[in-house]
Amino acid sequence: MTSSRSSEQRTSARAMTKSTEVAPRVPHTGVGSRWFTRRTRPRSAEPKAKLPNATLPLVQVPAFRMSDRIIDIRSGPLQVRLAESDADIDAAQALRYKIFYEKLGAQPLPELARRRRDADHFDDGCDHLLVLDHSRGVDADIVVGTYRLIRRDVAAHLGGFYSANEFDISPLVVHPGEILELGRSCVDPAYRQRAAMQLLWSGIAAYVFHYNIALMFGCASLPGTDPDALAMPLSYLHHHYRAPPALRPRARAERYVDMCRLDRCAVDATRAVAALPPLIKGYLRLGGFVGDGAVVDEQFNTVDVCILVKTDLVAEKYSRHYGRQAKETWTT
Repeated sequence: MTSSRSSEQRTSARAMTKSTEVAPRVPHTGVGSRWFTRRTRPRSAEPKAKLPNATLPLVQVPAFRMSDRIIDIRSGPLQVRLAESDADIDAAQALRYKIFYEKLGAQPLPELARRRRDADHFDDGCDHLLVLDHSRGVDADIVVGTYRLIRRDVAAHLGGFYSANEFDISPLVVHPGEILELGRSCVDPAYRQRAAMQLLWSGIAAYVFHYNIALMFGCASLPGTDPDALAMPLSYLHHHYRAPPALRPRARAERYVDMCRLDRCAVDATRAVAALPPLIKGYLRLGGFVGDGAVVDEQFNTVDVCILVKTDLVAEKYSRHYGRQAKETWTT
């Protein structure tokens, strides 16, 4: 793993969330995954603000589709599957450029600006999860959502995980079982309140189930580069959601920003939750933790934290309910 990101990686890399994304919701349809339910064991005896439920409509997937694909879920004109060609990956990179650089104001390197694509070497061997809207035709515009998925063996070929550019993730890398880094969360703004979001998360659930993922992690961003302006949400995460020591990633020393900016008694939980980006709230509802320390990313105008979700911390009811059907459909 690298101890600092290269210029191009730092310019184009983004992981797990953007502040404008919509929080994930436990899917009531699709594949049964052990991690898609709310954590029930409190981390702290002190009361915390209730995390609001997502407002996305549930996707009623009509049936599990039999195919050679690991993931193939459809709802009307929408479909979620993995990228299958260079053209698919190019479409995902075009959408990422549109959102990260044109909408959110990140500054691309000249080559990325020339191509109008958000791309780096992590794209080369990973899986790209796509949401496609077939009603938009057959060109690149049909890709309306994407996630970048990197498993342990892929990271080994790529020289490490992207998150290692900002955090010491060695406690996660040595964790037994399969691990998965989520990155490049990106959804067309017109689809953030529609079925596309639920399909995207159903696709992640299918992927987790298929590969028997034990641990998921990645970087999550809060808008702005002034940690003091984010003192309330950062302190809330530090006091209530820090990962167990054996699993706790830590911001790299040269980039470390203390998240404990307010005493526990000074944290207003309601205000703190309201200040969290929707996807971070979603990950917390899925049983998520944060690491030790944050990282300021001046290029993307964000403060990043490391999020992790250990799948055995959640209830088994979804895998019990959907497990047999999912196994028959998604494994080949």
